[in-house]
Amino acid sequence: MYYIYILTNINRSVLYTGVTNNLRRRISEHYLKRGDISSFTGRYNCFNLIYYEEYCSINDAIAREKAIKNRSRAWKEKLINRSNPEWNFLNEVLLDLWPPDVNPVFPTYSRGAG
Repeated sequence: MYYIYILTNINRSVLYTGVTNNLRRRISEHYLKRGDISSFTGRYNCFNLIYYEEYCSINDAIAREKAIKNRSRAWKEKLINRSNPEWNFLNEVLLDLWPPDVNPVFPTYSRGAG
C-alpha cells in the first residue's frame, strides 16, 4: 500500500504533505528529525499526523500528493475537516508506541561457550 499524508506542528499553523509506502515508519522518521533545520518538517516541527489516504498504486499516490500540494491552505483545511474536524493528532492511533523510542534497544546475542 501507498499513502499520502498531511502533517502539522503542535500549533497547527504549518501543513506538510508527503507520500510513502510505510506510513508508520515515515511518521516516526519525521518525529526523530524534529528540530533539524535541513528539512522542512524538522525546521517547523511537523510530525503530527492529521490526515491520510491509502492507495494501491504508487502512481496514484504521487498524483494525489501533487494535486494536494498545488492547492491552497483553505482547500487543504476543508479536506482535513471532512474526516478530522477537530484536527486530532492521529499518531497514537496509527502507531503502537508514541512518541517513538529515540534510542531503540536491539537484542544482543552473546557467543556461547562451545
